[in-house]
Amino acid sequence: MIEKHIILEDIDPVVFYGSNNVHLQMIRSLFPKLRLLARDNVVRVLGDEEQMAAFEEVAEKIRLHILKYNSIAEADILNIVKGRPAADDSSSGVVVYNISGKPIKSRSANQQQLVEAFEKSDMIFAVGPAGTGKTYLSIALAVRALKEKNVKKIILSRPAVEAGEKLGFLPGDMKDKIDPYLQPLYDALEDMIPAVKLQEMMEKHVIQIAPLAFMRGRTLNDAVVILDEAQNTTSAQLRMFLTRMGWNAKMIITGDMTQVDLPRGTQSGLREALGILGGVEGISVVNLTQTDIVRHKLVTKIVKAYEKFDKSKKE
Repeated sequence: MIEKHIILEDIDPVVFYGSNNVHLQMIRSLFPKLRLLARDNVVRVLGDEEQMAAFEEVAEKIRLHILKYNSIAEADILNIVKGRPAADDSSSGVVVYNISGKPIKSRSANQQQLVEAFEKSDMIFAVGPAGTGKTYLSIALAVRALKEKNVKKIILSRPAVEAGEKLGFLPGDMKDKIDPYLQPLYDALEDMIPAVKLQEMMEKHVIQIAPLAFMRGRTLNDAVVILDEAQNTTSAQLRMFLTRMGWNAKMIITGDMTQVDLPRGTQSGLREALGILGGVEGISVVNLTQTDIVRHKLVTKIVKAYEKFDKSKKE
């Protein structure tokens, strides 16, 4: 009899074991010559050497399945153990799968252009109105790069600018004060990474979320770095951020030029950067429009109405 320890890396062990350990019980029944003892993210395996080798192969395939889909069904486990091909999941064009196992993919030509720009360029500006999926799709691309081990970390940032109102003093420590500005980034991550795993990644600084002011002095290597709401950066802030780029890094800068919350008379750093860097080799600019809006259908109508109003004011 031999003993080995299988460490479930990169995944939530609860998904591997199943609700009330139903998956673990199924695996035990499929490997009757082995004794499986699970604790936290370690599976202790004792028993027959031949079955041990087969179990290690199966465990790794199950882990990869969960890493990709964030879930697994009993039928999937049975197919893996029996060596059957996985059912066709129409995964063409899928960036990642959310925590429910549903595919996240581009839903318009311009969103697909953002996906393709991420493959060919190290710096991407994604500009467009609210609801076009700029932030969500960018974070999905970052999560995929992390899962595929193309980078070692994800860094997400936003300028801490109030949207047209003064919030006054915010209670709590520094994290409590800045979290309201960064909540949209948390929301997107929570949709793509199981809560337990996300918490672990944030504690280990594999995923970092910080206001723009905290970027000064850093060199960002081996990372996908996303700056959201970049229309609310000043020229100096955005120049500082862009020059943080290190080796094996990709940057995505998102913004909506119709929602600038800077003080009157302050030039948007994003507007200036688009004029300066638009033709630089290695930098892609993706312009999303009303046709790319993926929120409630009223959002498209609201954006159109405001664009018409802004145009009439200029005239």
